[in-house]
Amino acid sequence: MTGNLELLEEHRIFGGWQQRWRHPSAVLNCPMTFSIFLPPPKQDTPPPVVWFLAGLTCNDENFTTKAGAQRVAAELGLVLIMPDTSPRGDAVADDSGYDLGQGAGFYLNATQQPWATHYRMFDYLSAELPALVADNFKVSDRQSIMGHSMGGHGALVLALRLGGRFASASAFAPIVNPMEVPWGQKAFAAYLGEDRSTWREWDSCWLMQNVEQRLPLLIDQGDGDQFLADQLRPEQLDAVAQSQGCPFTLRIQPGYDHSYFFIASFVEDHLRFHAKHLLI
Repeated sequence: MTGNLELLEEHRIFGGWQQRWRHPSAVLNCPMTFSIFLPPPKQDTPPPVVWFLAGLTCNDENFTTKAGAQRVAAELGLVLIMPDTSPRGDAVADDSGYDLGQGAGFYLNATQQPWATHYRMFDYLSAELPALVADNFKVSDRQSIMGHSMGGHGALVLALRLGGRFASASAFAPIVNPMEVPWGQKAFAAYLGEDRSTWREWDSCWLMQNVEQRLPLLIDQGDGDQFLADQLRPEQLDAVAQSQGCPFTLRIQPGYDHSYFFIASFVEDHLRFHAKHLLI
């Protein structure tokens, strides 16, 4: 192993291995943890990867323990990588609110202090952590990305901004238009400052209108989600996708809320969606 990786725990599951690792992050200036599921080897070729970005108040363990994704990932031969949602530690800036600070990194690069010292999750996830994984695990460069809520926002932003990095992207109840909703406005004002023109490059609706990327996108949204009307508004991204001719599917699921019960109900669909674009 390179990069000072420390194995925190390992469990056998569905013929594969669920692991949790700690490493020093030069980008975030603090120790970070991530979880990874390694499927049982099927052949000599390195397996493709699906990244999962979690939401507000979460870390790398929520999806790992609650979504039930490993069974399907093992069947399909997919590596799952679950990063943390923000930098952590006593020296890292924080806030008393659940929707700002540790556990609420919003997958961007902060420019305002005290946040800019540590909160560079976009750089961490676009460069540092993928390089660390590539150096230490046998994985393919065929990769897709998905996420939930704030992590759905992160998955869409990474997919739209990084060109051909990902074969596909999906999200459960994502924040698609953070510039126009309270969660995003609070975080963006703190991390990026009051100049709203600097917010646009972190907003999926703006990005979809202004980048060339046309990768396949899938979104599931429960119509019983308590955050649907004021924070999520998937119809905003749907309208942009239709106007831009993007390969986009929005599914409204009756009765489902914002929880991991919702994610667990449809995670198999998402993994099979990504496998269709990865295993070609």
